[in-house]
Amino acid sequence: MKIHEYQAKNLFSSYGIPVEKYVLCNLAGEATKAYDDMAMPRVVVKAQVLTGGRGKAGGVKLAKSRDDVTLYAGSILGMTIKEYTVEKIIVSEAVNISSEYYVSFAIDRNSKSAILMMSAEGGMDIEEVAATTPEKIYKFPIDPLIGIPGYLARKFAFYLFKDVAQVNQMASILQKLYKLFVDKDASLAEINPLVLTGEGNLIAIDAKMTFDDNALYRQPQIHALFEPTEAEKVEAYAKEKGFSFVHLEGEIGCMVNGAGLAMATMDMIKLYGGRPANFLDIGGSSNPNKVIDAMNLLLKDPDVKVVLINIFGGITRCDDVASGLLTAFNQIETDIPVVVRLTGTNEREGREMLKGTRFKVAETMSEAVHMAVNN
Repeated sequence: MKIHEYQAKNLFSSYGIPVEKYVLCNLAGEATKAYDDMAMPRVVVKAQVLTGGRGKAGGVKLAKSRDDVTLYAGSILGMTIKEYTVEKIIVSEAVNISSEYYVSFAIDRNSKSAILMMSAEGGMDIEEVAATTPEKIYKFPIDPLIGIPGYLARKFAFYLFKDVAQVNQMASILQKLYKLFVDKDASLAEINPLVLTGEGNLIAIDAKMTFDDNALYRQPQIHALFEPTEAEKVEAYAKEKGFSFVHLEGEIGCMVNGAGLAMATMDMIKLYGGRPANFLDIGGSSNPNKVIDAMNLLLKDPDVKVVLINIFGGITRCDDVASGLLTAFNQIETDIPVVVRLTGTNEREGREMLKGTRFKVAETMSEAVHMAVNN
C-alpha cells in the first residue's frame, strides 16, 4: 500500500524527522491563500499522486510570487502523471539547498532483513545513478536483533558527512526513520532528496512510504490512509471472494485452480507468443457461484479477448467442474471465447459434458494454450 508525500511527511514529523513547512490544497484558490498565510517569498507547488517522476512530468514548480502560485496550482491540478490525475497539491517552503542526498530503508530478500541505502547523489536522477554508477550507493543490511544503535548510526552517517554536526543530525534521522519503518510495518521508507541547507541543517523535502498489505490489520492508522486505484479495487474484490488475483497487461484471461498451475499456464502463454491478462487461482471448488465470480472478475478487464480455464482435477472431479461451468455460463452473458482444459479425475466424462456447448475444449495444456493464443 502506498501513501502520498504529505501523508508520509506527517509520519516523519511525528517521529521527529525534520521536514519543511507545507500546506495541503485541493483548489488553486487554497494554494494562493496558503502562500499568503506562509508569508514566504518563494514556495514549491507539488503534485500529490501515488507515483514517482512528478518533477520530470511538470508536477513540481518553484513559485516566486503570488501570481506564480495561482498559475502553477491551476496547471498542476487536473494534470495526468503516469495515468494518475492530480487532485491535490502541497505548497511547501522553498529551502536553501546546498546539496542533496538519498536515504531509504527497504526489505531485502537476499539478506532477509531491512537494508539501509544511502547516496550523496540524491535527487531526480537516483535511478540513473543506480543503473550507471551503482558504487555510489551504499548498502547496509540491518540485523533486526540489533537495529541501529547510536554507534552504528554514526558509522553510517560518516559515509556521507565529515562534519560532526551533520553526522549527528544524520545519525538521528537514520535512527528515527528506522524506528518508523519497523513500527508501521513499512516495506519502504525513502527520503529523496534529503537536503543539506546553506544554514547547515538536514531536511527531508520529499518523503515516500509503502506498507506491507498483510500487516495492515494491525496498523489501523495506516490503513485509514488507503486510496485504492482501480486495479487495487479489483484485487480487493478478488480477495473478498477467496481468490488469489494479480492484474497483468495481456489479453488472455486465466482461470486456474492452484497457484503452481496458474504460474505454469502464464509461462506457457508467453512461450507461445501470447500475453496473460492476469494471475487467477480460484482454488479447488467446482461451485458454479465461484466460476461466476471469477468470470465477472475477468470481464472487468476490457483488454481480455479470450478466457482460458485450466483445471486439474485431483480431489475435485472434472465432471463436477464441467457441471459447474455449464450452470455458471447459463447466467453469464458474454461473447468472449472460452477455452477449457480439463485433466485428472473423471476428465473424459467432464470433456464429454462440454462437447457441443459454447466452450472450446482441449485435452492437453499445450493444445489449450495454442487455442487461446491463436483465437
